[in-house]
Amino acid sequence: GRSGRVRLSLWVAAIGARGLARSVTTRWSGSGQAMRDPDCPPPILYPQRWVQLGFLAMLALLSDLVCFSVAATPQTWENVFGEDPATLIDIFLFTNVAACLLEPWAIKKFGLRIPIVAAAFLMAAGCALRSGVPFVGELPGYSTVVAGTMMVAVAQPFFQCTPPLLSATWFAQDERALSTAVAINFNQVGIAAAFLLGGELARTAPGLQEYFGIITVAAVVVAFGALVGFREKPPTPPSASEAEKELEAASSAGKDEPSFPEQASALLQTPGFLPPLFAFVISIAVTNVVGAFMELKLERSGITDQSVIDLSGAGFELAIVIGGIIFGSYVDRTKEYKSVTIACLVATLAAVLLFGFGQTPLAVVILALLAIGLFAGPVQPINAELAVEVTYPADENAIEAVQQLCGNLVSALLVPLCGWALKNVDLKSSVPWADKPDGVQGDTVLLMALVLLVSVYFTTFNAPLRRTEVDEENCVVSDSMDMDDAPVWGLDAAPRGASPA
Repeated sequence: GRSGRVRLSLWVAAIGARGLARSVTTRWSGSGQAMRDPDCPPPILYPQRWVQLGFLAMLALLSDLVCFSVAATPQTWENVFGEDPATLIDIFLFTNVAACLLEPWAIKKFGLRIPIVAAAFLMAAGCALRSGVPFVGELPGYSTVVAGTMMVAVAQPFFQCTPPLLSATWFAQDERALSTAVAINFNQVGIAAAFLLGGELARTAPGLQEYFGIITVAAVVVAFGALVGFREKPPTPPSASEAEKELEAASSAGKDEPSFPEQASALLQTPGFLPPLFAFVISIAVTNVVGAFMELKLERSGITDQSVIDLSGAGFELAIVIGGIIFGSYVDRTKEYKSVTIACLVATLAAVLLFGFGQTPLAVVILALLAIGLFAGPVQPINAELAVEVTYPADENAIEAVQQLCGNLVSALLVPLCGWALKNVDLKSSVPWADKPDGVQGDTVLLMALVLLVSVYFTTFNAPLRRTEVDEENCVVSDSMDMDDAPVWGLDAAPRGASPA
């Protein structure tokens, strides 16, 4: 089991006079801030948690670097293989969706470390198939490259669906949204790298082979690093809610576990789960649709220089990561899930309109693109954490798998629908700065309508934050622990606010 090598004794207990404290404690419902009992000792946290987060983020980065590796140089790909590069991306995404059904079972069966390390080596093997021996000879045939791409696609859900589980297992209650934001959104850095690195290196067939070789070397290095440095769990839990889940898991050991479809059905029926699910899905949908038609929109606004387009695309992806860090940190401190999500959705609505409005000044177009990333991107990790809060003590990994499946499926349907709307619907209007009447295309209208509907629906959210309630009402008190399974590389534990020994 996940706790097989960790021997510890935990007491999860209410502090004295808890009845009085509960009578004045705020009941969390996505906004408002409760006070933690001053008698609670600070949580014991391990610097190893940042190593864990770093590995998961790098694996996510590499997986989407592979997925979109030739997005910036489609002509080179067509010249080498005679195939449409969009087909390779479609194969990756459909394989990824299928693998999402396998991932929850594997994590439940083998824990966190074994599946993620195995997926890292599967991705490295897939990259090796795509490149052949790095920097030697020529690229393999098309079918071999496709097979390698599919191997990476199978591995990716183990990096996509596990961030909330990693956050709950290793991070304190005021770090979880930040951790999840970094892990979930760091794949966007991989997409940005695909535009910048791929756009620079993959302009010729030899350059494409060198580019794929660099990706392979990076994947192999990270896989071996994960083998040595990625751990299962800390010696002691980082929060009262995680300690309570561990005790519950220990007491139910040997009982039949529900299947993923059964878990998904139960989650969909849990009060408060649907609003964060809808917000999560619209976040993925907006960023995917904007990314898919970004070049057309920029060209329509008069930006035709390919280097500017590539830099704008990279900036958009990086804005998603930066927004997740900023708003994730704020939500960690305040627990204002509801108000932050609504504010981000409203800002996204305005930015989508500005970006999609024809003949908008060039600076405004680029700023609007960055604003979409900055505000739409954080909605995804914040609502991944919100879904975990309202369904506690449900399985964090199953929750994220449901959200990723729904988000990817909706995006797969919405991208072609928006493509049709872009070509066939155009609402003309006159604006002061335009030389001729222009207006909003159908894809922008459709996105705005969906964002508006989700924003209005999200205002109905009113479920209690059950995990935060457990964290605020209880303390983790360790009377003994065995440090034999302490994290690697001498990263010792320290209470919050203290320096590691």
